[in-house]
Amino acid sequence: MDVLIFKLGATGDVVRTTPVLRKLDARVIWITGAKNVELLEGLSDNVQCISWEERHLIPDIRYDLIINLEDSLLVGRYLKTLKCSRLFGAYVGSSDSLLYTEDSKQWFDLSLISLHGRRRADSLKLLNRRTYQDLLFQGLGFPFKGETYLLPQAVETGLWGDVAIAPESGPVWPMKGWAYYDELKCELESNGLTVNILPLRTSLLEHLCDVRNHRCLVSGDSLPMHFALGVGNRCVSLFNCTSPWEITVFNAKSYRRCLRTFFTSVGTIAARRER
Repeated sequence: MDVLIFKLGATGDVVRTTPVLRKLDARVIWITGAKNVELLEGLSDNVQCISWEERHLIPDIRYDLIINLEDSLLVGRYLKTLKCSRLFGAYVGSSDSLLYTEDSKQWFDLSLISLHGRRRADSLKLLNRRTYQDLLFQGLGFPFKGETYLLPQAVETGLWGDVAIAPESGPVWPMKGWAYYDELKCELESNGLTVNILPLRTSLLEHLCDVRNHRCLVSGDSLPMHFALGVGNRCVSLFNCTSPWEITVFNAKSYRRCLRTFFTSVGTIAARRER
């Protein structure tokens, strides 16, 4: 089989889509944003990654399956130039509006292009208790059995510690920030822990290494969280505008002690502020 995947960004969403590669017994070409190419290159012998900017390099063949997880007109219009036996995901209809295939409705019914409209989509998303992978796998006809992320080899940075804090969020969700990361860092350090605020890196592979080199990550619903889940590290994730139910926790038992430490520290911070 020949499979073509469109998932350009955000980078965290690209990472959480990688489990589908474990189910595809096929030659796979993945089209993504240029900055994400280094995360997908070399993941598997049967996977080739091409940036959206170099999409002219896509082989001109008939694909057995095209998976389009992008809800943009630009990508939808480009799909019209390709040939496939089966399309899963979003596409542009005859009126130049975005639609999506029936088998992908589990995910896209909750999206910005939901056929139910924005208000109903938001309600469905609020009520949803299934993970992103579960919704995606079902639509593609696979059972989701906890297949983990695929990540490349990290580039060593030399930054090590007990707790990594990632306060930054991408430009799409600036409201994911939390006001008390600095106070949390001081509180954790007062308990003898080595705590680092993760620096901005020029390479995602260095960023991955920074997360891997800590015992625990504290962050919002962001790329570092997906890195921590992918390498099997404990993480405490703060959700204030996105759904926590869509995130798969691959080893829930190992998080209990980490959560106790975090909430004890947050409780101390809250008590100080009340005084």
